[in-house]
Amino acid sequence: MLDLLFQGGNVIATLAWLALAAAPLLPRHKDRLRSAAGLAVPLLFAAAYVGLVGTSWWSAQGGYGSMAAVRALFDSPGMLVAGWLHYLAFDLFVGTWIAREGERAGLPHLLLIPCFVLTFQFGPAGLLAFVLLRAALRRRAPSQVEA
Repeated sequence: MLDLLFQGGNVIATLAWLALAAAPLLPRHKDRLRSAAGLAVPLLFAAAYVGLVGTSWWSAQGGYGSMAAVRALFDSPGMLVAGWLHYLAFDLFVGTWIAREGERAGLPHLLLIPCFVLTFQFGPAGLLAFVLLRAALRRRAPSQVEA
């Protein structure tokens, strides 16, 4: 069952990221796609996370006080999958924020795609890339790109 949750989470997250990237191509559905990718899917992952933590926490060893404790915590398969869903949920939430902020700032959507890929694969690196991109474009054309 945990393998199914892990694999299913990956498939659902990939589809959500594709929807987020494709949303501007479907202007009539853009808001729905963003809501699905950035809210509905993260909430689905959050519910699975809470369920896994609720059923795995008490039997898991470890905690958050040291690297060794975190390593021991993730030796529990339930806590490992919960941690993975945590990453998937928050990365999607951040990706949707990037999409909205990029649109609000007038950034070309194609320039956001690498930020999405980085956020999906390396979380904070995508957020950093977006913030740097927005700052660089704001400096180049302040009248066209606003924060």
